[in-house]
Amino acid sequence: MRRPGFSRRAFTTGAAAAALAPAGLAATAVGATAGRASGAPRVSEVKTITLYAEELPDGQAGYGLAPGQATIPGPLLEMYEGDTYEIELVNTMDVAVSLHVHGVNYTIENDGTAHSDSTVAPGESRVYTWTTHAPGEREDGTLIPGSAGYWHYHDHIVGTEHGTGGLQRGLYGPLVVRRQDDVLPDRTFTIVFNDMTVNNLPVGPDFEAALGERVEIVMITHGEFYHTFHLHGHRWVDNRTGLLASADDPSRVIDNKICGPADSFGFQVVAGEGVGPGHWMYHCHVQSHSDMGMGGMLIVTDAAGEAPGDPGHHGAGAAGAGSAHGGAAHHG
Repeated sequence: MRRPGFSRRAFTTGAAAAALAPAGLAATAVGATAGRASGAPRVSEVKTITLYAEELPDGQAGYGLAPGQATIPGPLLEMYEGDTYEIELVNTMDVAVSLHVHGVNYTIENDGTAHSDSTVAPGESRVYTWTTHAPGEREDGTLIPGSAGYWHYHDHIVGTEHGTGGLQRGLYGPLVVRRQDDVLPDRTFTIVFNDMTVNNLPVGPDFEAALGERVEIVMITHGEFYHTFHLHGHRWVDNRTGLLASADDPSRVIDNKICGPADSFGFQVVAGEGVGPGHWMYHCHVQSHSDMGMGGMLIVTDAAGEAPGDPGHHGAGAAGAGSAHGGAAHHG
């Protein structure tokens, strides 16, 4: 995965110091080891990046980290609780666009909506600021949940004031907010059920991982329909991370989860654990939806790079296989 540079400012309790590092925080976080907890206490960061909203072939559109590099879904953005993102959105399209986010904090001026006058006219740019926080406690003793979770961002103005056209065309992407001691994945793949498409493709893309690698799935739903996400041969825990928090964690172990418009969730699995390599299907388990192509393969390879099983009609639909942030269907 390409890791474009960004500037970031480290800060603690109001004291700031300059720092530079690679950015966009790919599936493997800066300064952490994949597949292991993030380790020593870290300093919260302010990350500054630029996103470009661009037209793509066939009437589609996407966000990218550089001109000419827009993808569907847009780039994976990652934060830790306490971090801030300052995102300059550059609009290269001929209609107004915006950037609206789920799950994190922002002021009304950063809402990305028409009524808050926070959209971006053609040829112009603006900065959106998102902030996050760790769990806390209010003065009345009630608990404040932290920002950690699997979230997403999208346009909220193209087509209608609710961004219906932008969502249909592909202006959306994943956001992961981690907690200090979260286990980090080796690979992160984004899967978006958008009406009857996966990542705006008529047949879902395939993703590839080696046997034993820790794979993270970010699952997002857009459009008009409810779906169910099912992954063959692998199971996860129905909680924030998809991992058991302890031996006594009462969370359900599942391999199928219902998801409606604007829902998002994520989880981690160890590729092929207990089942071995293979072409392991993922799909919407609404039968008519899967019959229409809403599915693809998690291809788990052995030491020789091979995977048993016939990919069938999904074989030609591979896109993003083997990348750290798979699921980005590249157009143009």
